Amino acid sequence: MNKISFLTYFSSLKRFFSALLLCLPLASNLAWAQFKVEVSGVGLTQVPIAVVTFKGEETAPQKTSAILTADLERSGQFRVVSNLGLSMDELSRPDHAMLRQKSADALVAGSSTRLADGRYEVRARLWDVVSGQERGDYRETVAAADLRLSAHRLADWVYEKLTGEKGVFATRIAYITKTSSRYNLWIADSDGENAQSALTSAEPIISPSWSPKGTQLAYVSFESRKPVIYVHELATGKRKVMANFRGSNSAPAWSPDSRSLLATLSRDGGSQLYQIDVASGEAQRLSQTTGIDTEPSYTQDGSKIYFVSDRGGSPQIYKMNANGSGVERVTFGGSYNISPSLSPDGRWLTYISRIGGQFKVQVLNLSTGQTSAITETSADERPSFAPNSKLIVYATVLQGREALMTSTLDGKIKAKLSGQSGDIREPAWGPYR
Repeated sequence: MNKISFLTYFSSLKRFFSALLLCLPLASNLAWAQFKVEVSGVGLTQVPIAVVTFKGEETAPQKTSAILTADLERSGQFRVVSNLGLSMDELSRPDHAMLRQKSADALVAGSSTRLADGRYEVRARLWDVVSGQERGDYRETVAAADLRLSAHRLADWVYEKLTGEKGVFATRIAYITKTSSRYNLWIADSDGENAQSALTSAEPIISPSWSPKGTQLAYVSFESRKPVIYVHELATGKRKVMANFRGSNSAPAWSPDSRSLLATLSRDGGSQLYQIDVASGEAQRLSQTTGIDTEPSYTQDGSKIYFVSDRGGSPQIYKMNANGSGVERVTFGGSYNISPSLSPDGRWLTYISRIGGQFKVQVLNLSTGQTSAITETSADERPSFAPNSKLIVYATVLQGREALMTSTLDGKIKAKLSGQSGDIREPAWGPYR
């Protein structure tokens, strides 16, 4: 991976984010539309669940049970019991005794039926095998093109029924690729499938940031031969310039109410944090240092801002009040900590730390101060939390190739979302739809 060191990043900010730095070569072949989910690791408290092949899905354009299985396994909360040899649908009566012998605590079965108008009716039933009771029925009618999304919604339903918490399978991720001389900003399902291009450019695109409702993306584009912040409407493709001040305009991050963006601007000399009003475009300076402040993000309630600064001599993560007061240092382990992402529930902070020349995803428990490295790879970048705070997506190099990965907070369950040949970077996990 073409890892951009933070010190070089700081230097590039001083030079207005030289495009040369950000146009580092990537591999030329890109399989952007199809990903293969490969789950590895074993969790400590996984629920064993049986997922039966859905009746009628062999002729459907999407295999609901396969997508459901991959989603549940990737969550780290479930272990799918396979090879049961069962043939059943939502109307069947399961053999709970046999399933208990196979160590299954839950069962999902269903059907995917093509209707006369070309739509599909997806039905499913969930059983608690331990108690022998039904947990609920699921039913949805969708266009054929929405079968994959329907399967993700079904996985969210199963997840919530069995854990009591919301699933994130029907959410989306954004990421950036480069192939030949073209940069692409992609929007994909949470498993990396169904990728759609939101923007293509001959100049670099960096730092995608989702609006709280998931209808807009802010990002930085170099199409004007300097870093400029844009806001992009996903439904229409329309976009507008949000920050094109003198110098560099970078690192956008939305406020919880969508009314403003945080950004790093160098318009007044140096690279400092500003709050930009989305309606008027007016920028208010928040930080006042001789160093470089960048990569800001709000807490969920908008009261605090986490960011990276070299004000202490090396890049570390800090936090301050939303008005710029009360600055406190957050990270103390190591001399190089960047790319902070705060969990939506406010309990965790993930970031990149340079350890012995390697770049690794760290997870910090904000209540205890305990930090742990959750990856075995050495070129990790840009971690981002799922909206339920249970998973992290990040880019890395695995077996010599760039890959998109998800991980549980303890690092025990990881899923590789990798193209057959391609380069992926700067992932950002979107909010609930």
